[in-house]
Amino acid sequence: MSAAGKSGACEAMLEEDPDQNYENVLAEIQSFELPIEATLRSVYDDQPNAHKKFMEKLDACIRNHDKEIEKMCNFHHQGFVDAITELLKVRTDAEKLKVQVTDTNRRFQDAGKEVIVQTEDIIRCRIQQRNITMVVEKLQLCLPVLEMYSKLKEQMSAKRYYSALKTMEQLENVFFPRVSQYRFCQLMIENLPKLREDIKEISMSDLKDFLESIRKHSDKIGETAMKQAQQQKTFSVVLQKQNNIKFGKNVYINDRIPEERNEVELKYGFEEEDENEEEVLTVQDLVDFSPVYRCLHIHSVLGDEETFENYYRKQRKKQARLVLQPQSNMHETVDGYRRYFTQIVGFFVVEDHILHVTQGLVTRAYTDELWNMALSKIIAVLRAHSSYCTDPDLVLELKNLIVIFADTLQGYGFPVNRLFDLLFEIRDQYNETLLKKWAGVFRDIFEEDNYSPIPIVNEEEYKVVISKFPFQDPDLEKQSFPKKFPMSQSVPHIYIQVKEFIYASLKFSESLHRSSTEIDDMLRKSTNLLLTRTLSSCLLNLIRKPHIGLTELVQIIINTTHLEQACKYLEDFITNITNISQETVHTTRLYGLSTFKDARHAAEGEIYTKLNQKIDEFVQLADYDWTMSEPDGRASGYLMDLINFLRSIFQVFTHLPGKVAQTACMSACQHLSTSLMQMLLDNELKQISMGAVQQFNLDVIQCELFASSEPVPGFQGDTLQLAFIDLRQLLDLFMVWDWSTYLADYGQPASKYLRVNPNTALTLLEKMKDTSKKNNIFAQFRKNDRDKQKLIETVVKQLRSLVNGMSQHT
Repeated sequence: MSAAGKSGACEAMLEEDPDQNYENVLAEIQSFELPIEATLRSVYDDQPNAHKKFMEKLDACIRNHDKEIEKMCNFHHQGFVDAITELLKVRTDAEKLKVQVTDTNRRFQDAGKEVIVQTEDIIRCRIQQRNITMVVEKLQLCLPVLEMYSKLKEQMSAKRYYSALKTMEQLENVFFPRVSQYRFCQLMIENLPKLREDIKEISMSDLKDFLESIRKHSDKIGETAMKQAQQQKTFSVVLQKQNNIKFGKNVYINDRIPEERNEVELKYGFEEEDENEEEVLTVQDLVDFSPVYRCLHIHSVLGDEETFENYYRKQRKKQARLVLQPQSNMHETVDGYRRYFTQIVGFFVVEDHILHVTQGLVTRAYTDELWNMALSKIIAVLRAHSSYCTDPDLVLELKNLIVIFADTLQGYGFPVNRLFDLLFEIRDQYNETLLKKWAGVFRDIFEEDNYSPIPIVNEEEYKVVISKFPFQDPDLEKQSFPKKFPMSQSVPHIYIQVKEFIYASLKFSESLHRSSTEIDDMLRKSTNLLLTRTLSSCLLNLIRKPHIGLTELVQIIINTTHLEQACKYLEDFITNITNISQETVHTTRLYGLSTFKDARHAAEGEIYTKLNQKIDEFVQLADYDWTMSEPDGRASGYLMDLINFLRSIFQVFTHLPGKVAQTACMSACQHLSTSLMQMLLDNELKQISMGAVQQFNLDVIQCELFASSEPVPGFQGDTLQLAFIDLRQLLDLFMVWDWSTYLADYGQPASKYLRVNPNTALTLLEKMKDTSKKNNIFAQFRKNDRDKQKLIETVVKQLRSLVNGMSQHT
């Protein structure tokens, strides 16, 4: 029943019968274990005097219980009294027993004192024994730790840092957990991080020293690596040569080529020593890599391998930039280039070694990236510095260095195709320097030449010339000594120098890993440049020099003819040294034919020009008395000298091709005719007498006689005399005074004076007319025949009308 239910029930009971109800409440209080708050509340809250009545009932109930308790005690009292009586009886016996026990205890204590003392001693010994055993056990745990720590100290002192780190790992993982409760262990544990930092700093210091050392000694490392590559290559060349000789496969016809090739291969410049006396050194012999290994292992153990790798790569990249930076005067000597290359080779040889002996410190991707960066810088540096080289020997040595440099690094797995592409650029520059050098050689040859046929007095001299120049002439061979070659000394010298140029060009083409066909093509192209540009330019400059006379020009034409014929021998020479058959492989032809033809044409034109200039010089010596009344009866002295000069010159022209001599002779006669005509028609010449015309006619007759004497063979009929036909018809017109025929037949194809221009005739007639007025040359004539004077006036008028008609028609 809940508290509310009980409260309601109590209230109902109190209302029915108060006395009975209080009894019931008391019974509930005594019987219920539940809280009695509700029951008491019903008693106190029901009636004002209910509390007092309830207390009375409660006192009555307590008195009843006291009575019951007293009854029960009275019932058991006798038994209690009996128990006390029995206990008092036992008390006496108990006291006796106590006395006996006390006495027995005293006697027992007295008897056990010695046993207690011995027992205490045993206990104390047992405790000491236990402590000793415990100490021994603890020491057995601590001693290995102390021994390992002592070993760690010794390793640190001996700089065995990697072993020290391994010892630290053992201490931390195995030994320290066993004695971690001891203070000395805590001190050791606290000291280990400091030791690790010390080891890291010491190893990094050693690494820095190593990096500085290899930076200083990289040139020595590179020199050794390049020397070994050079020796290996030389050995391969010698072995190949022996095989060629064994199987009869000599690539070169001329013995000079293999010798010079070996010289090119061996001319690298390193100090060669006897292989039997000098032990082959490796990069491990030259460099102690232990600091790198040690530092790498240390950082691996420390778990800081990535930091070490980044530091190493960063420092090496800085060193790479320093190595790749050339000296400003590197291009001046081959030693500057050699030092530059050896340092780079040394750098990458070290990196290649690190790549193969370590894992992860240097990767192939890293070295490839570094090499590509370096290769671009190297190519830019070489392209810039090689442009300053003007000495072909220096360029050739640079090429040999680049080849050995490329072969060395290629042996270490670095791609070097771009270097060989650069060599093709340098080859063009090398050819340019060769062309400049040979331009000077050709100029010296031309300056030293006497431009006269080579004289020979015996068979030995003949063979010497033939050995230098491929000349074949059966007629010359049949002649007895002394005799002369048609060419001058410059021809064999030029031929030899062209072959020397081919040799020099071949030196650069070797070792470029190119086929014989490509080398043959390169040689032909460079030789074409030499012929078409350098030699052609030198010849043209020579031809145009003022001090070169007609005799020299004639000899130059003869020389170019023989050089042109020798071009086929140059082609055969290139074919022999490259072993390329012209029948099976398409090869570039030499352009020497056109070069020498152009030079010959220029020389021919210069001959014509100089011959005309010489004629002008003689003509300027003319000193006519244009007012003379009678001729001298003989030709002028200057003209006879001129004709004699022309005869001697045309005698020299006999060695020239027929058309050249004929053209020169015709050009000279035409120019002489034109010069004489201009002399008559000169504006500064105001008057001419008939005696002067007659004297002039004597000179023209000598010119015609010279032309008819066939100074140069090959002219048909009077072809050469036609050069003076204008003068002849003009002079005949005035000498015969045949104006009626001239005027009547003018414009007719069969006219006797077809080549006489009216303007020319008018100009000369007016000069003679003015003379007759001033000097009265025609005075007697006018007195005797005035009609003729009128005829002159009439002729002048008609000539003027013809001239005016021509101008209007034009």
